[in-house]
Amino acid sequence: MQAEFNFFQHWYPLSPIEDLDPQRPVPVTLLGIRLVIWKPRSSENYRVFLDQCPHRLAPLSEGRVDDKTGNLMCSYHGWQFDDQGICTHIPQAENPELVAKNQQNFCVLSLPVREANDLLWVWPDAKTAEQAATTPLPLSPQIDANKGFVWSSYVRDLEYDWQTLIENVADPSHVPFSHHGVQGKRENAQPIPINISKSTPVLIEANTSGRFPTTITFEPPCRLEYAISIPNSDKQLGLITYCIPVSPGKCRIVAQFPRNFAKTLHGFTPRWWSHIRTRNLVLDGDMMLLNQQEHLLQQKQLKESWKTAYKLPTSADRLVIEFRTWFDKYCQGQLPWNEVGISHPETKINDNRLVMLDRYKQHTQHCSSCRNALKNFQRLQIALLSYFVIAVSGVAVLPDNLRIQIGLPLIITALLGMGIYSWLKLWLIPKFYFVDYIHAQK
Repeated sequence: MQAEFNFFQHWYPLSPIEDLDPQRPVPVTLLGIRLVIWKPRSSENYRVFLDQCPHRLAPLSEGRVDDKTGNLMCSYHGWQFDDQGICTHIPQAENPELVAKNQQNFCVLSLPVREANDLLWVWPDAKTAEQAATTPLPLSPQIDANKGFVWSSYVRDLEYDWQTLIENVADPSHVPFSHHGVQGKRENAQPIPINISKSTPVLIEANTSGRFPTTITFEPPCRLEYAISIPNSDKQLGLITYCIPVSPGKCRIVAQFPRNFAKTLHGFTPRWWSHIRTRNLVLDGDMMLLNQQEHLLQQKQLKESWKTAYKLPTSADRLVIEFRTWFDKYCQGQLPWNEVGISHPETKINDNRLVMLDRYKQHTQHCSSCRNALKNFQRLQIALLSYFVIAVSGVAVLPDNLRIQIGLPLIITALLGMGIYSWLKLWLIPKFYFVDYIHAQK
């Protein structure tokens, strides 16, 4: 019998560090466990706790970082916890010794954390902290400025399960179709021979030949990356994805996009611009397809194996087959939901496109670049509208002899401002919230 893969004894990146708010607790779910990310005022590093106060189990992610102590305060009754999760203050305690004598009993579960490659990592099994200390992070060799690489990061919550995300990213042949006009073109689709060069319990590696030789690496449970070489040059680019199991039917992708060329352009391109123009579009193109595919596969697997439910005749399917085989062999084809009290995991088909493609809830609210850009554009809207009202009102009361000299330029600039206002309202700002993705119209 094969050894069981333990999903809880591995490092997972929860978020790019730049997207975390050091002023307030941030909720996040991993493997069905609700966690809270927060930063003590006395520390340069973030902490990750179980998101429940030991008093009455209220969510600490609804709490705050106390201005005086710098500790995490529960907003329900004001209990406070230091950076180790030790209870330091109970406002209702008649005797201060109550806190001192019961610190361990009243503590919050604190998980091992690290910060590396611009990401915040967590080890979800607090009982094996010693093992966590000696286990290396699944870092990509491409995230290395000393080798000439630059990169950007991206995070989004997705409406399908972890294994579906792994399977999708491991399948380069869908790109010309799912992402037509974004990352490829249907008319350019061609066979993609995939060779499995290594397959072990802890690593699967594949290679593709063709115009751009590519190495694809899957390091369970989360790192799945592409290293792409540009022929006849030393140029390289990559796609690094960390596929995070959140809960049944939901996962999170934390992605990084390294390259060792066009570095000046990288510095001048706003991060939010690439998110609304490319990154979100790519995930939008898969969302409706994968949610329904996952549901149908779950239904078929009640009676048959994926090996017969799927038809996988080409070399392009080899990495999907290798992953599914690994998942069956070491995970019994399922995630450990029963270990966190989820007994009947099932993905439901969701035809509500406003929910499925909700960029704001899935990405914008998590991304500091997009959040701040959206706020600035909304402020600009108010400024432009205010200027228009003030300009028109001012021109209306100007003497006739000044209306041409002063009034005309004011009206022209006010109208230009309204043009920008309309562009913001009708084109740019909606891209932070929702853009429908209809394949038949692409």
